[in-house]
Amino acid sequence: MTQQKATGAPTSPPRVWTVDILLAEGFVLTELSAVAETLRIANRVLAQPPFRICYRSAQGGQLSCRAGLLVDTDPYIDRPDADFAFVLGNTDPDHPALSLGRVLQGYTSRGARVFLLAEAAARYLKDQGRGGATHWENAALLRERQGLFEASHALASEDGPIITCAGMGATTDIVLALIGRLTSAAAQVSVANIMLHEQVRDYSSLQPFSGARPTITGDRDLDHAIRLMQANIEEPLPIGEIVAELGVSTRSLERKFRTYLATTPNRFYREMRLNKANNLLLNTTMSVREIGLACGFQNGFSTLYKSVFGITPFVLRKRRRLGTDQPPDFQNVGE
Repeated sequence: MTQQKATGAPTSPPRVWTVDILLAEGFVLTELSAVAETLRIANRVLAQPPFRICYRSAQGGQLSCRAGLLVDTDPYIDRPDADFAFVLGNTDPDHPALSLGRVLQGYTSRGARVFLLAEAAARYLKDQGRGGATHWENAALLRERQGLFEASHALASEDGPIITCAGMGATTDIVLALIGRLTSAAAQVSVANIMLHEQVRDYSSLQPFSGARPTITGDRDLDHAIRLMQANIEEPLPIGEIVAELGVSTRSLERKFRTYLATTPNRFYREMRLNKANNLLLNTTMSVREIGLACGFQNGFSTLYKSVFGITPFVLRKRRRLGTDQPPDFQNVGE
């Protein structure tokens, strides 16, 4: 699902996805930051910010994490309208606030996808008596308690609208994967670069230290092609030069981009350069023409930008500086 049609023409109005983050007392701050900050950076990278977020808990009000920081929350509602929900762990899989059967049903019955992290995933798997993914420490505990229980060593496991996840640092990978699915592979890579997140692991990647041997995900030639594109933004390389460097055919590279990223090499390269342009528009005083040149657009940068994002670079810069284009209710995650 993308914000633009394959032709590059903008859709109207741009899609905004609502994300609820469900907290219990003693929640894991690492996981909260991984969800909220990754979405915040995606809103900064993309011309039309696509995510808004709401923090929720059973009773509402302030909740504290193990580190002592407080977060204001709204109470759960019977008919949630969120597109996605993330349920954070809190280092105690037996905590009663993690038993959320009816709450989860309220989300999934209305079409939302629910991500259960670490202890929240362990509690769900225990309550449901089924396999799935959770942090390897929780998996070991469940095996001790339930004998035959076998949790996946993967970072995440999908079961319909429910995704059980390892949580902790891998939460960033899960959110980056979601961004890639909803927007574009180029946006996903741009967010990962800003976060200094070197490699985006997919759901099937194995957890380090889980007792299973980790595997290398992705495709070596594809990774090399992306690195070449990242290193040559101002003076873009022709695709012919990239395939010559890789020692593969143009058709082979196109097939890899289509299989792994659901796009073409040229479109990915263009989106990556446009994402860099967004960053320069918002964080520098460079002129629009200078930004276009710095991102490899010798002519027609503003026209191309508007055809893709439905807004000119000048208007984007003005709106962001006035703070008028953040999605409503994006609590504490705005730029």
